[in-house]
Amino acid sequence: MYVTSQLTAEGFAPPGPASFELPSFFSIGSVGVTKHMFLLILAGIVVVALTYAMSRRAAVVPGRLQFAGEYVYNFARNSIARDSIGAEHYMKFVPYLFALFMFVLVNNAFGILPVLQFAPTSRISYVYGLTAITWIVYNAVGIHRHGFASYVKHMTVPAGVGGPVLLLMIPLEFVSNILVRPVTLSLRLFANMFAGHMLLILFSTGAVYLAFESDKLSYAPVGVLALIMGILVSFLEMIIIFLQAWVFALLTALYIGGAVADEQ
Repeated sequence: MYVTSQLTAEGFAPPGPASFELPSFFSIGSVGVTKHMFLLILAGIVVVALTYAMSRRAAVVPGRLQFAGEYVYNFARNSIARDSIGAEHYMKFVPYLFALFMFVLVNNAFGILPVLQFAPTSRISYVYGLTAITWIVYNAVGIHRHGFASYVKHMTVPAGVGGPVLLLMIPLEFVSNILVRPVTLSLRLFANMFAGHMLLILFSTGAVYLAFESDKLSYAPVGVLALIMGILVSFLEMIIIFLQAWVFALLTALYIGGAVADEQ
């Protein structure tokens, strides 16, 4: 804390939540388009272009691009959808889960790509939007399968539980399954991407300041150490980028599986 205060007094501006408030860089009418808005749209274009390119020339003996596409699709179909939803219902949800996994993965990856260097998923508002779609999907399919009243019972009354204890269990299950799930799903993705991006900003700006801008020569070795730490965090982020996309899609599949299951 003392070191941070000392560096701030010397002119170093530490990163914070304000670092994620980016100004508009062009406008469409009266609407200002920020970098994260542009990247969100770009991610959709990239996902569509990639899936089209990977499936455009499908062949019995796949090329490298088709092989990569089939690998990702099979991963989403088998490891995410089928294992979580079950063999009876999973296929109808594979397109959504595949698209969701790819979209989150591309948005996460923008955080470590040169020039772009910003992950829209580190903004909670965008993650809330993705989670709202998932919340609508799993509740809609549950209501469609069971009917509204039966679905509410399905989500709030645990199997095999009866008697006075239901007075406690029903409100808890309702809060847990209907209200808390989208919040925890959002915060898990947002918090990991926000923290990772914050660390990258801290180490990169800190390294530049300590090595080149500070008047104290003794800070230069610490600046080199900060640069090394930034590189190591970038490699760690590569793992987190994939893991968070996988976890987001997997939890979505689990929620859908719970909604369409015959018993909770």
